[in-house]
Amino acid sequence: MLKNEQRHQHKDYIELSIKNDEDEPPDHEETDEKNQQTEALLTKEEPQNYQENGSSSSDTFLYYEETDKKEESNENSLAIQAFPSLIISMIGLIFAGDLMDEFQSSDVFLKTPELFILLPILLNLKGNLEMNLAARFSTSSNLGELDYGTTRRSLILGNLSLLQVQSLVAGAVAGLASFALGLITRPGSNYPSYYEMMFMTASAMVSASFSAAILGVFMCALIVLCRKLNIDPDNIACPMASSTGDIVTLVLLAVCASLLQHQMETILSTVIVVGMLGMIPLFSVIVWRNKHVKDLLFAGWTPIIFAMVISSLAGIILEEYVEEYKGIALLTPVLIGLAGNLGSIYASRISTCLHAETKESYKTVEYTLLIMNLPVQAIYMFIIWIFGLGRLQYNFWFFITYFIVSMLSAWISLKIGKFMTIVFWKMGYDPDNYVIPYLTACIDVIGTILLVVTFSVLTSTGATDMSVSAAP
Repeated sequence: MLKNEQRHQHKDYIELSIKNDEDEPPDHEETDEKNQQTEALLTKEEPQNYQENGSSSSDTFLYYEETDKKEESNENSLAIQAFPSLIISMIGLIFAGDLMDEFQSSDVFLKTPELFILLPILLNLKGNLEMNLAARFSTSSNLGELDYGTTRRSLILGNLSLLQVQSLVAGAVAGLASFALGLITRPGSNYPSYYEMMFMTASAMVSASFSAAILGVFMCALIVLCRKLNIDPDNIACPMASSTGDIVTLVLLAVCASLLQHQMETILSTVIVVGMLGMIPLFSVIVWRNKHVKDLLFAGWTPIIFAMVISSLAGIILEEYVEEYKGIALLTPVLIGLAGNLGSIYASRISTCLHAETKESYKTVEYTLLIMNLPVQAIYMFIIWIFGLGRLQYNFWFFITYFIVSMLSAWISLKIGKFMTIVFWKMGYDPDNYVIPYLTACIDVIGTILLVVTFSVLTSTGATDMSVSAAP
């Protein structure tokens, strides 16, 4: 259990000198005079008391900064900051879907069908890890922990090392799980089982490790930049992690699988797996010695694994109906992806407020995020209509029902995000490490079911024929 040990770690402080060292937080015990001034500020004494203590010299001044208080963003700033990231996320989801279509017809995927099973498992595991990093680092930013060089470097090194440990383990789990599921669905094989298992595991671990390094550095740099530009990273980090993570992981997996497939029957994949497994304890030592992320080494694994199992239900439902209703494979990723991103933004904001002991404007944020879903989905509908994607029958009933399902999915995501964040916090768990995996997994299932039911109703009532056999 990860206790809320950070609730009272961030205290108000006084900066008494113009020449303040960025690398270290101000010292509360430099002199008795400074301690008196600190006590005066914290107890809200009148300004004249400071003058009596001789604190009004020309080369010093009092500067009071609340690093543990996050200014509540109004709906305008939330929309301005979050809307571009949601648009980028939508484009990333479309591009990732297009890449998956391209890869599914490539030689490497056709020769090794287990890669089709590996893709959703690996993307789910990696996506949750990177979104957890984004939420966790955003909280650190809003608490002021990135304002000092020493703390900032320690947090970045610790979180990147932790992400490597998690990604290597996730890659191994995804590779072995996809191989096992492949044996169940395809008993025969042209390759020795051992070599194929090593090939799957090596491809998953290498792509997971390299994508974690690339995306980890990108997310840390993005959040540090947000802090310097006075932008709330809670509004943009999770959608950016979600969209960029899928694309980078997809490309790296395709490249790794293509390179290793030519050496399928050699020990190359085995050597790579052994090397990758050997890196886990090395990065674990770095994490263990880092006071900021030490407790996370053994925490947060349960939601990651359970989320993978829950999301597999969405995959089963999608596989069952993808050949019955046209366009469902095109619409589902963006529908559930945007809903999950909205819920993740909300959960990340609430988590930051809980850590900082401030209050979130629940209704304002909920309404703002819910309304923002409309223009993003409208842009998506325009894109698929103008390019004729999915061979769908575009009419009034199709658009109105899709928008209803989209808004309902977004509303459910926001409510689940709020509920889970508060419940996990009360239970003593850090929401940054537990909420997002469960949230995105639940939305995967709920969004897929809603879309399938909608397509079924449209087809059965004759409003719009969504069956594959229908003419576009």
